[in-house]
Amino acid sequence: MNRILARAKARVPAPPGTIFGVLSSDILEDVLIDLAKENEQCLSHLSEYAGCFKDPKIIELVFLLAELWCQDSSTKYQAVEILDRFMISHVEKLYSSTAESRKNTETSPAKTWSSLKADLCDTFMLRLASCIQIASKLHFHCHVVDNNTVLQFLKSAGYKYLKEELLRSELTVLKTLEFRMNLASPFTYVEMLLEVLGHNGCSVSLKDLRDMSVKVLDLVYLLKNPIYDMLLKATVELSTPSDLQRAKFVSVKEDQMLLASGVIVTSAFILNQVSWNQVLDHLNGITGITADSILELSSVILKHSVRAAGPSKQ
Repeated sequence: MNRILARAKARVPAPPGTIFGVLSSDILEDVLIDLAKENEQCLSHLSEYAGCFKDPKIIELVFLLAELWCQDSSTKYQAVEILDRFMISHVEKLYSSTAESRKNTETSPAKTWSSLKADLCDTFMLRLASCIQIASKLHFHCHVVDNNTVLQFLKSAGYKYLKEELLRSELTVLKTLEFRMNLASPFTYVEMLLEVLGHNGCSVSLKDLRDMSVKVLDLVYLLKNPIYDMLLKATVELSTPSDLQRAKFVSVKEDQMLLASGVIVTSAFILNQVSWNQVLDHLNGITGITADSILELSSVILKHSVRAAGPSKQ
């Protein structure tokens, strides 16, 4: 797969860099409040299966394809979130349809569901590509991934699809999610919190902090399961958490404001082990998340990134 990606890499202009300090304080405050409300609303309506399709291999493929198609960070993170939400909803609807069919026909339910699972596997690469394509269309400053580009990649990977099938796949994703595509990703929260830090007079370079935050966020996405598994065990103080504890912890894993705060604090610690406490204090005041909660997540991320003990609040 890596060789296919390397051979097919497109030659298009790179997206422009991020500029901080453009938004007024009033607009910034309104956007931050809206993001906080969106985060709380998402957590209150969270599926018990949230995050099931954020497997490291899937995320790595999304990241590689986003790089291949010259997308920026905002696109690749949003594509992962769209894919996860779509697949969960899609599978739930398909499973419900098998339950309905059992009432109306004498077809073996095992065979019906088995057939649907095979179809899900066969079309997964197509769905994944569609999610990246949709995400690229949500960011007008990026190069939009066109149908020919996607079809060329799918063909090189051994899949034969027509343009009409690609369009139907994109429409399936849109309809399944009821066209609610533009939900913020953790990267959105990272950039917004960095903007607020700049307005609050944070002494750490925002450009350096953003660059490091992207690297740390990539790491968290690729190592999300072990990172949050360690955090769960530390939280419940048990080496083997119960199924109920794991189920309740899903809301922590999907808390994007907490994740963004933990990523920024981790990045600040890596860049400057003297003044990172200032960033932690700022984020505590901005988000309302306790310093201990941010610190616990940051410590776990650091243990997986630099194999060192996490920082302690001084």
